[in-house]
Formats: sequence, structure tokens, C-alpha cells
Amino acid sequence: MQQAGKPLLLSIEEQNQIAVRVGGDGQVVFFAVKNGAELKRVSLPIPAGVTITAIGQDQPGHNQVALGLSNGSALVFKHLYKVTYPDNHKTITPQLSYPYGEQPLVLDEQGRALEHVSLVDTGDRLVLAGSVGTDTLALALSREENMLTGETSLEQQRIVLPQIAEPVKALYIDPRQQWLYVINGRAQADVFDLRSKSLNGRYKLLEDSTAEVTASAQLLGGISLLIGDSTGGISQWFMARDTDGEPRLSHIRDFQLGASAVLQIKPEERRKGFIASNAAGDLGVFHSTAQRTLLIEPLAKNADLLALSPRANRVLVESGNSLHPYSLRNPHPEISWNALWSKVWYESYDEPKYIWQSTAANAEFEPKLSLAPLTFGTLKAAFYAMLLAAPLAIAAAIYTAYFMAPRMRRKVKPVIELMEALPTVILGFFAGLFLAPYVEGHLPGIFSLLLLTPLAILITGFAWSRLPESLRLRVPEGWESALLIPTVLIAGWFALGISSHLEAWFFGGDMRLWISNDLGITYDQRNALIVGLAMGFAVIPNIYSIAEDAVFSVPKSLTLGSLALGATPWQTLTRVVILTASPGIFSALMIGLGRAVGETMIVLMATGNTPVMEMNLFEGMRTLAANVAVEMPESEVGGTHYRVLFLSALVLLLFTFVMNTLAELIRQRLRKKYASL
Repeated sequence: MQQAGKPLLLSIEEQNQIAVRVGGDGQVVFFAVKNGAELKRVSLPIPAGVTITAIGQDQPGHNQVALGLSNGSALVFKHLYKVTYPDNHKTITPQLSYPYGEQPLVLDEQGRALEHVSLVDTGDRLVLAGSVGTDTLALALSREENMLTGETSLEQQRIVLPQIAEPVKALYIDPRQQWLYVINGRAQADVFDLRSKSLNGRYKLLEDSTAEVTASAQLLGGISLLIGDSTGGISQWFMARDTDGEPRLSHIRDFQLGASAVLQIKPEERRKGFIASNAAGDLGVFHSTAQRTLLIEPLAKNADLLALSPRANRVLVESGNSLHPYSLRNPHPEISWNALWSKVWYESYDEPKYIWQSTAANAEFEPKLSLAPLTFGTLKAAFYAMLLAAPLAIAAAIYTAYFMAPRMRRKVKPVIELMEALPTVILGFFAGLFLAPYVEGHLPGIFSLLLLTPLAILITGFAWSRLPESLRLRVPEGWESALLIPTVLIAGWFALGISSHLEAWFFGGDMRLWISNDLGITYDQRNALIVGLAMGFAVIPNIYSIAEDAVFSVPKSLTLGSLALGATPWQTLTRVVILTASPGIFSALMIGLGRAVGETMIVLMATGNTPVMEMNLFEGMRTLAANVAVEMPESEVGGTHYRVLFLSALVLLLFTFVMNTLAELIRQRLRKKYASL
């Protein structure tokens, strides 16, 4: 390819077939990436006697360019690639367009040469910024279309900004067109609010007083600034609110590319990654969110320009009069231990957080793939389910196996085990559509029920023990528990019946609002309490069946021997039966916990599926299993999201494997310890 002036811009189109080069003499050359053959040459409409003094690009992924001219104006153009299929043969035709006309836009009315230029175009509004010495200039153009005639008109508005003290090195505008970042001096950034036309603050970019800024760029989306310095460091900055709620330019994370000065930084157009080169001729590949240095390789020294393809799989380097194409394979840079399990400071957030958000509506989205909130949600759901299921199931198993009459046991045990046959999707459906709104409307009654039921059982038992022996002997031995059925029903009816009265007396008529406003606790209708009730109901049969078999399998000789030696039935239960059956009881609990950890449908339908890390009983969660069920159908096969979902399934498998292994070790130890009884 015949060179055309000093190199200003080098870019590659989507298919890696055509590249474009903008030269200092105003020539735009399209050429083949494969062999460098020139395909098309276009002369930009620059006025006679005017030279190009600066160049700026729109956000990564937008092919819009602004050229600063020596007469104080700027020319905005866009390089496009039209794909056609004549005779079923794919053809890419490069072309230039001028969305704001071929006439340059005047930035400096005094006609001084622009030293730096930057732009952001939202389609309806263009903001163009330039600098001359210590003066910063900004121009906003609003595009309006007449709905009747279809004619488009432009309205210009000049933005007057305060003068800065140091010479400007670079200008950047954020995509919302609110902030103008002015890199100046050795290592300083002035941030201007374009809406209020005021200075937000002056920020020191480097701690080392001997270092200076040598390169800069905007990351995909334009929210983050990448600052390269003379020591090989690259830092990421973006606006975040401080403790007073004011937006400030914040230092987020650092990368290192050797010890030589960073000369160029090129962001990816589809991910939050970037490449950079330094004075020693090294090329580095990095990813911001994962905070990973993926590759550092030596390239041609004194590289004039770098270009990274939209798919981030081809790098083009211009050095002197030659072009050097390189292939780059970097399929999943978003994943690191830090990104999966540690707090990450994501763009537009005020502090580092654990967040799972795999998709969004725009292509500039920063994936948030932390497995921490999903793992936490899994354990939270299992904890509240076991909190309800374990005491009820174990107590029922002990009573059924040790105290209950054989005839009654033959009726009760199959009924409880039959509960396990109920599909979990039915339980989840019932919990989500009926139980959740019912609990929300009867919160005082639900908590009264949890307190009054055991109290009513204790009172009934105490009263039964005080009845005359003649009355107590009329009930066959082992059938006493049947008397508790009306007690439980009456306690439930009473607790739920007084719910509205308790709500009016103590909570101002609405306990949910009282929890949210007075206690400051978030309340979601589908929350951990609903999951505990529904999933606890599903887990009870597993725990009960195994624990009951373990207690019932204790040799009768041990029980009868203990009673013969003068021990009471209660002493025999606590000091002989439970200890002997403890390995089986422990196994029942572990199997129940494993069932709770792996449950999908109940959690999917009975919670808000919000991946938060809060132990709040009234807030929802998202579990690993539910997340796989929800997001697997919409994930791209082989993509990062797809692989992370498989990883989350593996984490669930490893968790249950480790838990069951530990449970077996503990069970064997208990069995060995109490084998001598």
C-alpha cells in the first residue's frame, strides 16, 4: 500500500478483510488486511490551505471520527462498510459519509488551530470538544426532524467552560454527554460538568511525582478512562459517588505493561478489554473487569499505530512504511478468580460489590458474573428450609419409632413418606401463587403460630400429666399423640384468627410497612420465609424416613436393658437410643441438606430470583440450581455465560460431594464411637 502522509488513524472492519488508514494529508485509504493492497482512496473535503492538527474518535464500536483543523474548525465523518451479495458472492464496499455535512464545524471562532478534539454522537445530539492551549471549547449540535416534511435541521449551542492552568494532553466526553475529561499537565485530570458548565474537580492521576501520563483512551461504553504512564502502568478511572453522594473521578484498578512508557491504548469494541503497547515494543492484552493481564509479547518497536478488530481477534501494527498483521485468540477474558468470587468495582457503582447480572439491553454492558451471591443464596435457602424441617422431622422420627404404638406407626409413617411423592413444581406453584400473598397478609398470625403451637403442645402435655390416672389409662399406650391433633388445629385457628387484631394493636395496621419503614428491612413478597416453609415441607419426608428407620433399628435389647437397670424411658431415649442411632440421624440430616441445596423448582417459583447477599428473612435470593434453569436456555452455546453456568453446576456438584464426604466421615466416627453401647 502506498503510504499517505503521517498516520493518524488505523482501523479494521468487522470481517477482518478491509482496513482503513487516515493520513495527515487528508487522504483516507481503504486496503486489504491480507496483503495490504489498496482498494479505495478518498480525499477529505478539507479547505485549501488548511491542515489537520488533531484527531478524535467516538466511543469504541462507533466508526465516527472528528479531525481538528488549523483554522479552528472540525470535520466529522464516518467510515462505513456496505455488505452486498451480487451473484451470491459476498462483497464489502467501503465508503465515507458526513452525517453533519462536508462543511467543517467551527469550534474556535478566533480561528486558532485545534490541538486536541473529541466527540460523542447519540444520533440526536452531537457534542464536539476541542482545545487550544489552555482553552477548552465545546459545541453541541441537536438534530431535529420535521415530522411533516421529513427535513432535518441542526441547532448549535456553544458551551463556555472555565480555563485550565496546564497544557491539554487529551479530551474525552462520556456517552451521556455530561462529563468532559481534560487530561492536562504531567498527570492531572480536570472534569467539567457540561450540563452546569462548571468544574467538578481536579484530580491527580499518578502518585509518583516523577511519572507523567503518556497515553489514554476510553473503555467500551465510554464510562471508564484508561490512563497509561511513563513507568508502564495503566490505571482505570470512572465517576462514582463518594461518601457525601457527590460524583467524583475514582481510581478503580491498575495494570502493568513492563517498565517502559505506555504509548498507545486500544479498547475492544465488544468487551471490557483492551490492548496497549509501550516504548520497548511490547504488546499487552488486558481485561478490566477481571483485572487480568492476559498476554505480554514483544512486537515491532516504534509502532506508529495500533488497530484492533471489532471481534478482538486481529491486531494490525503500522511501523514505519510497513504493516504487521497479527492473529489474537482471547475467547474468555472476563473470567478470573477475582471476577467469580471477590468483590468487583463495576462501572457506575459506588463501591465494589458481589453482583450477578449476565445480560443487558445494550452491547456496551459490563457482564457481572460473580458466583458468590448465587452460592450464598443456595446456602441461605437450604438454611431456612433446614431450620424448619430438621427439628420437626427428627422429633417426629424419634417419637414415631420410640413412643408411638405399632398400629399407629403403621398408619403415620406411610402418610409422611407419601408427602415425598408430591411434585416440587406443585409445591413451588402453591407457594408462589397462594402461600406468598397469604403470608404477606397474615404476618402476625404466622409468627404467632410458630410461637403458640409448641406452647400449646407443652400446656396440653402438662395438663395431661395432671389428669387422674383413671382417665389417662383409658387412652391406649402410644396413642397419646392423637390428642395433640385438636390442640394443633385450635392453636393454628387462634393464631391466624387474631392476626388482624395483632396487626392493628402493635404494627399500625400493616406489619409489612412497619418492617420496611420502622425497621428499615426490605420486604419482598416471595422471600426466604416462603422458601423455608415450602422447601422445608418437601425436605421433611427425606429426613423423617431415614431418621425413623435409624431410631427404630436400635436393638430392643439395649432399650430393655436400660429400662431394667432403672432408667426412665426419657433417660433411655437420650442416653442410649439417640446416641446409638446418631450416625443414621446425622445421615438423614445430610441427605436432607443435599436435597435442599439442589432443589430447583420451589426456589425458582417461590422467590424473586434476586441474586443478593443478605440473610434477611424477608428478602429473596437466587440459587445456583435455579440460575442454571433460568439462564441456560438463553445463553450462547460455547460463550462465556454458557461456560459459567456449567461452572456453577460443577460448583453445586462439588459442594454436595464435599458435604456428603464429610458427612460419611463423621457418620463412621459416630458409629465407631457408639458401637460399644
